[in-house]
Amino acid sequence: MTTSKGVSQTLQLLKGKHILITGTTGFVGKVMLEKIMRTVPDIGGVYLVIRGSKKHANAGSRFANEIATSSVFENLKLNSADYFNDFCNNRIHCITGEISERQFGLPRQEFRALADKLDAVVNCAASVNFREELDRALAINTHSLRNIVELSDMAGNIPVIQVSTCYVNGFNKGHIHETIVTPARGDIPRHKAGYFEVGNLIEELELKIAELYKQYQGKELKTQLIDLGIREANACGWNDTYTFTKWLGEQLLLKSLRGYSLTLLRPSIVESTLREPSPGWIEGVKVADAILLAYAREKVTFFPGKRSGIIDIIPADLVANSLLLALAEQFKTPGNHHVYQCCSGSANPLNLGTFIDHLMAEAKENHASYDKLFMRQPRKPFIAVDKRLFNAITLCMRFVLLVASQTLAKVGWKRGLKARRNLDAAIALSTIFSFYTEPEYIFHNNKLIDLAKRMGPADEALFPVDARAINWETYLRKIHMAGLNCYALKGKRQASVPNTPLVTALKQAA
Repeated sequence: MTTSKGVSQTLQLLKGKHILITGTTGFVGKVMLEKIMRTVPDIGGVYLVIRGSKKHANAGSRFANEIATSSVFENLKLNSADYFNDFCNNRIHCITGEISERQFGLPRQEFRALADKLDAVVNCAASVNFREELDRALAINTHSLRNIVELSDMAGNIPVIQVSTCYVNGFNKGHIHETIVTPARGDIPRHKAGYFEVGNLIEELELKIAELYKQYQGKELKTQLIDLGIREANACGWNDTYTFTKWLGEQLLLKSLRGYSLTLLRPSIVESTLREPSPGWIEGVKVADAILLAYAREKVTFFPGKRSGIIDIIPADLVANSLLLALAEQFKTPGNHHVYQCCSGSANPLNLGTFIDHLMAEAKENHASYDKLFMRQPRKPFIAVDKRLFNAITLCMRFVLLVASQTLAKVGWKRGLKARRNLDAAIALSTIFSFYTEPEYIFHNNKLIDLAKRMGPADEALFPVDARAINWETYLRKIHMAGLNCYALKGKRQASVPNTPLVTALKQAA
């Protein structure tokens, strides 16, 4: 495509290529797929590995009913319906498979046949549950990458683009750059090539998992596996099982693909789109929305957080653009390893205090415009407090409410029980999200910005990645909140949202 700023290198490099993408049932995967369909008409083909579901046993049926029907394609179908249908019928190839099973659960002959068709792999699949059972998190975020390596090798060492997260940096503090992450704790051996030797650590984790399977079953087993994941993550320098197992996956790829084409693309907190395919498009409730949804529901009025801390948010369309630029770069100059962070913290910092103030101001002035988000104008402010103070307050309040509710329940007073539930919700949310609201780090993405510049002005226009384009007041108050209300929340005033740890905690307070 030729623009007023010249010819797009990315479009030229992607022309005729056959790309496998995992994780297109997820948020980032859908945004990336839509961008490809809308802007890369000359791509050779897009292969999607999709797990069957109870409703849709095969990938084709699930794509037709759960992906192609997504509102992310609304504008494309409205403006170019014939093109959209033609692309789905002729360029999209659905493979029924499970990424955590050996060779995606495919017969070896089919796996090899798939490899023979591919020019690159983009892995967007992940378990993003912060408190996932350790065995499941390892299977999806770590072990499944062995399939990606094998597919790349079988296809002739084709490029691999791995979607990771900035938060693989764990408990490291200060300025975080685009490099291989050194664990904040623990003693994990490092290879002279830079990656960490995690084979023994993974074996130890598997042995501990096996011991739990011998001792427990049912719900107790699940609880033990969740607790084990958190303990092991904390011991090695990570806040949660998700970021720990994603870091392990990075090391596996760095070791297995030495000398071959690999890019680790780390987004920060991915939220609704800035511009494309429409401002504010989002699917589900994300990390930063913990504060907004808790405030809107009037379940939580104070939360552990550092008002001066940089809460790093990045719109999903900037992440999709980063992936496509990184993919094009690997076709242009193959055989290299790259680490890029897609973030806003260093170039366009947004602190938690400003984030909260914008949300409260919009709620005060325009709550009626968000009929699925607010039941009424919130009556109390949302206050961020030091975590130690939060813990002290909640401990005292819990004791007082426990005594009071037991006494007053005898005479039929129920407000004390509701107050206890609200307090429990605040504590549950704190357990999951406080690490992200008390940041002691700033993410940098100089290398990603340099990549965009190297690709040229046409690509900077077609595939923008620079967070300096974001006006936070406009984005938070007019784009993101509207997007949540329009796309993420269902129903009228009684919002129904996907069952995430955030939503579960809020439901407990209902």
